[in-house]
Order: sequence, then C-alpha cells, then structure tokens
Amino acid sequence: MTNDNLAEPESAPGLALRLAAFVAALLMVAAATLAGTLITPIYGTAPVVLLYLPPVLAAASWFGLAPALLAALASTLAYNFFFTAPYRTLLISSPADLVTVIVLFLVALVTSKLASALRHQARLAAAHAARNATIAGFARRLLASAGEAEIAEVSVHQLARLFDCHAVLVSGQDKPSVVASDAANVALAPSDLAAAAFTLASGTLSGRGVRRVDLADWQFHPVASDQAALAAVGLARPDGRPPIADEQLSLLRNLLDQMALALERTRLEREARDFSTLRERHRLRSALLTSIGEDVKPRLHAIATAARGLRREGLGDKALIATVAAETTKVDRYIDDLVDLSPGADSEPIAIGPLTIDLHRRAVLRDGAEAHLTPKEYAVLAELAKHAGRVLTHAQLLRAVWGPAHEGQIDYLRVAIRALRQKLERNPARPELLLNEPAVGYRLVAPSG
Repeated sequence: MTNDNLAEPESAPGLALRLAAFVAALLMVAAATLAGTLITPIYGTAPVVLLYLPPVLAAASWFGLAPALLAALASTLAYNFFFTAPYRTLLISSPADLVTVIVLFLVALVTSKLASALRHQARLAAAHAARNATIAGFARRLLASAGEAEIAEVSVHQLARLFDCHAVLVSGQDKPSVVASDAANVALAPSDLAAAAFTLASGTLSGRGVRRVDLADWQFHPVASDQAALAAVGLARPDGRPPIADEQLSLLRNLLDQMALALERTRLEREARDFSTLRERHRLRSALLTSIGEDVKPRLHAIATAARGLRREGLGDKALIATVAAETTKVDRYIDDLVDLSPGADSEPIAIGPLTIDLHRRAVLRDGAEAHLTPKEYAVLAELAKHAGRVLTHAQLLRAVWGPAHEGQIDYLRVAIRALRQKLERNPARPELLLNEPAVGYRLVAPSG
C-alpha cells in the first residue's frame, strides 16, 4: 500500500494550542521565579532550586516534551539570572553556583523526559482502550444483525460515523454494485467501479490516495476472508482528501476483519439452513418412498395374485389378464427402482484419509483396524459422514442423534466429538478430520479422491 498524499501543514487551531502551551510553560516558570524572589530574603537561595521542578513536571504532564524542555531551559536561565552572583546577569562567579545551575538543568531535563514519557504512555493506553472499545462496540452491533443486508447497513453507517466520511459497501466480482451506503442515492462513477472491481479481484487497497486507480473519488478497502475478498468498503470525503489517515489504518483493518467474520457467519448459517432444508427434503422423499413400499406394493401383489388366479381358473379374457399381470410386474419393478434410489441406499464405504466409514455395515476402520465406538459416537460420526464436507449445526446433530428434546445440550455433542477425535485423529489436539466451525457446528472433511 502506497499513499501519495503529503504531510499537510498544521492547522491554525493546532498551532495556536501549541503556542499557548509554550506560553503557559513560561508563565509557570515566571511564577516560580516570583515565588523565589519572595522567599530568598527569608530562606536564602538554596530552596529556590526546588521551586523550578513543579513547572517542568506540569509542562511535561499537560503539554508534552517540547514545552517541558522550554520550561527546563527557562528555569535554568531564570535561576542563573536572579539567584546567582553576580545578580541580574548570566555570569556565574561561584563554582558552587555553577554546579547548582548545571545540576538544576540536568534534573529538569531528565524530569521533563520522564514526565513526558509517562504522559505519552498514558495517551497510548487511553488510545488503545478507546480503540478496543470501538472494535468491541462494532462487533456487538454486527452480532446483533440478522443477515447480510443488515450487516452491510450497520457497517457503512458505523464506518461513516467513526471516520467522519461517506461509506459504501460494494460486492459482486463480475459486476460490482452498491449493496449499502450511509447516504441515499449514491452512484459510483465508472472509475470508482473500476477501483472497486480491482479491490474485489485482488484483495488489495485501491482508489483515492493510492497509486493504483488513483483517478477514483472513493478509496476501496477489501473485506476479505481466508479465501477471497467478500466485499469492498468504499470511503470518501466531500473535500476530496484521502479518507483515512495513516494512524487510523490499523483500526480500520480490525473493523473490516470484524465485518468479514460477520459475513462469514451469515454465510455458514445460510448454508446450515440450506443443509437442513435439503435434509428435510430427503426425509420427506424417504417417507414417500416408504409409503409407496408399504402401501402400494401389497396392493400390486394382490392384483398380480388375482390375475394369476383368474388365469389358472380360465376365467375372463386371457389376453387382458396377461396384460394386467405384465403391467403390474412393470409397476412393481419401477417402485423397487425408486426405493433403491432413496437416501442412504448407497452401500459404498466412505474413505477419508486414514478413515473408512461403512454406513451399510456400521463399521469404522482407522488405518485398516476397526475403531470401537459407542452407539452415540457412531451416530454422530454417521450423521457427519452422510454430509461429509458440509457443516452441520449443533442443533442438527443433537436432534438427529439425541432427539428434539436435547437440541440445547451442546455438552453432549462436545463429549462425543472429543471421544471421536481421541479414537480417530492422529493428533487429537490438532484435528484434521473432525473440524469445528466456531459457534456453528462441526464438519467431517470431504472424502478423498
């Protein structure tokens, strides 16, 4: 990432504040000098040195290092001018006074550095706390979003508020389009769409303030998962300046990571719902085929038996009876073929790495040796094997293995998965077969070959 924008001159309000800090530091030194002139007739000049340390500390704590260094230098000069002989000059006649002035300057210098460093660390800690709070609040709002459209709307409005700029979310690799924006009727120019397409394809920053596609008015940042860019966030300011300062990039990247996690979560949930729908469809199909097998086939057998009886008795038209018998046989064979196509009819073992799962014979082999599983462990593994490569939610697995009444007992499932990993994985601490999809469910890797 390369930014073209140069460092801008300090604004007038910022310059005024810095000048005020220097003036305040000098005023505190002047106050210490005035206090020293008041106590010198009573206590002498020895205590005056200590009066100059509070202004230095205060300047470092309130205004930073530069005002503190000015206060240290001013304190040294003021002490030399007013409190060392010859007075009202910057000359020093006494070696003791010379040592005092040098020590005062060194102490003030070190003190200002330490106080400024503490102030800097405090500001960093406050900045990190504010940044973490911002990320946590952003993640909370995304978690409360129900779907991708709501995540997009929440994201663009939050980003626009946090960075004080306009924001859009663009998706679609083939034909990028605006999914959500913080303002109504946002239309991207062709150069902006080109920058968005570049970001979606490459997963890198592009647009305003970046050498790549710099003619665009918007600056696009990728919202990327491990595989590819899921979307691109466009940011722009009305004055045309680059929307994100260098010190804000780290925060923006963290927020975009939160967006990517939220979009991935919704995708997994949608896939889980699709799998659930598909599974219910298979269940319905199995029920219908079972109904055919149980209800229709006995009637077909009765018709065939009656036709054979009529043929033996020589009653009725023989040709018609033969036709009825032949057609009944064809329908019976057709129903047998349908039942053979029902889900789970395939008896071929499933090979996944060192694992072989034979659902037809209810056998599980690991590296050719039989793995002894409890009924619940086998039921969980069989359910995952029927949908190998796909994520099954906790509720799906619990409902299929333990029944609808135990859909909330995730601990049951975790115990079974842990036992399966101990028995089937080469390294249970780093599973390669039974994978966890955080906050969603589990997945058995797709069959090899």
